[in-house]
Amino acid sequence: MTTTHLRIDRERCIGAGMCALTAPEVFDQDPDDGRVLLLPAEPTAAHRAAARMAAGVCPSGAITLGEPETGGS
Repeated sequence: MTTTHLRIDRERCIGAGMCALTAPEVFDQDPDDGRVLLLPAEPTAAHRAAARMAAGVCPSGAITLGEPETGGS
């Protein structure tokens, strides 16, 4: 089973909130500046589809999906 690892770029985020609306179990918005907050970096299987959809609808491209990073420094 493959896991989905999410990364966010808060500097790129414009605070549209599409991620939090699409996948509220995975994303939230910072109450101070409105930019994306990532709840779990690796969403559960039940939330992966919503997380992928949220990444796709993000107008600024601030959310990326990939494989979890392993080892290294």
